[in-house]
Amino acid sequence: MHTENKTGLQKLACLSHREWEQLCDGCARCCLHKIEFEGTGEIVYTRIACRYLDQHSCRCGVYEERTRLVPTCCRLAPDNLEDVYFMPETCAYRLLAHGQPLASWHPLVSGDAASVHEAGISVRGRVVSESDVDSDDWPAYVIDWVQ
Repeated sequence: MHTENKTGLQKLACLSHREWEQLCDGCARCCLHKIEFEGTGEIVYTRIACRYLDQHSCRCGVYEERTRLVPTCCRLAPDNLEDVYFMPETCAYRLLAHGQPLASWHPLVSGDAASVHEAGISVRGRVVSESDVDSDDWPAYVIDWVQ
């Protein structure tokens, strides 16, 4: 990842599986349900989390099976990062794909896995499970703390 002439996407494609997985900061913002408005394409986040999200650790409880159990769950890879416009602006994968640096609270920068929670970036303590909310009620759960 130190070669200056490579784009962000090229650099990401060179990462090992372990390095790729370490980029996830554990915020779980990607696990929040989103509403996309027909006509405008605008996407808003809700504070409704996937039923499989461990709301304390902010990690998926069925990570290896997530795309089978939740067909709409996106498996990020260097070849689809340009298509994940719905990922939060703070997402490390999105930032690096666009040549931007990781935030100071990112565990790879801070050296502390809890820094994402301490900085108020994670969804810990701020969400409800989709199991507890009728889908017709989702608009009442729209939030503005994720972009």
